[in-house]
Amino acid sequence: MSSSDQPTLRFIESNGIRMRIAEMGKGPLVVLVHGWPESWYSWRHQLRALAAAGYRAVAPDMRGYGKTDKPEPVEAYDIHHLTGDVVGILDALGEKTAILVGHDWGAIVAWHAMLLHPERFTALVAMSVPYSGRGPQSLVQSLQQAMGDNFYYILYFQEPGVAEKEFDADPHAILSRLYLSPDSPRDPPEITDRKRAAGGWIPRLGKPKGLPYWLTQADLDYYVNEFKEAGFRGGINWYRNFHRNWETTPQLADAKVEKPVLFIAGEKDTVIRGASADALRAMMKNAVPGLRDVKLFLNTGHWVQQERPEETNAAILEFLRSL
Repeated sequence: MSSSDQPTLRFIESNGIRMRIAEMGKGPLVVLVHGWPESWYSWRHQLRALAAAGYRAVAPDMRGYGKTDKPEPVEAYDIHHLTGDVVGILDALGEKTAILVGHDWGAIVAWHAMLLHPERFTALVAMSVPYSGRGPQSLVQSLQQAMGDNFYYILYFQEPGVAEKEFDADPHAILSRLYLSPDSPRDPPEITDRKRAAGGWIPRLGKPKGLPYWLTQADLDYYVNEFKEAGFRGGINWYRNFHRNWETTPQLADAKVEKPVLFIAGEKDTVIRGASADALRAMMKNAVPGLRDVKLFLNTGHWVQQERPEETNAAILEFLRSL
């Protein structure tokens, strides 16, 4: 890649913190919000495509990640701070409005930004995590009831200091086990006992026998080096706010996303649990009257914008042109 088709990396002040953003292109602003455990780099394919199509594409390292600030308090990672950070990006760039694209946890942030700051965001492309409205209890409460003493990563992440200690000790081990396709060959897991007491997460995930086709060694090295420097605590703190986010957003009980929305996922993404496009449409219908389309890519897992960059870019640009 020549430097001309590389994004510019720079720092801005947003919502009281210093954020690093990757930026490409000129035109209407599109903000790309990554998930866990990721970085601005997760959008490397989309930044170029959006810039080439006449958009100003901006992908931040979100709060707690990469070169962006990592405040100490757990509460500093709640949904109000995270959506405020995205609004602050618009302010720092001198833009009144933007289109949002969010994947994984970034989709949760983007859904909430549409609801909490509707005057600032004109449309949304949500990936991997659908929105069906505010539930009768928080996700953490539901998981505790469902899982009991069994291991589940979101519950593991609620334990103060524990998961980040495991991952910080070996960033390569956790990232190389997570950044895979559904059919990627792996060794058998070292821990098969479902009880939490049997151990942490890395030994429950079989060691990969190689890299997936969509990830180069240089890509993996970039991610690993970012987490070696930043640590995992910031990103895991997002999960520690699931209950707080639910408690502090009673005003969203009947809130709806009215602006245009496109939903994209890999059909084999474990987050959607095998749901068809029709099932996802039905699930989102009440809370997301603005839903225009659901696109599921065959034989594709969780890392959809990296696994299927061309199809993802085409879907995003088709949606943007329809606005």
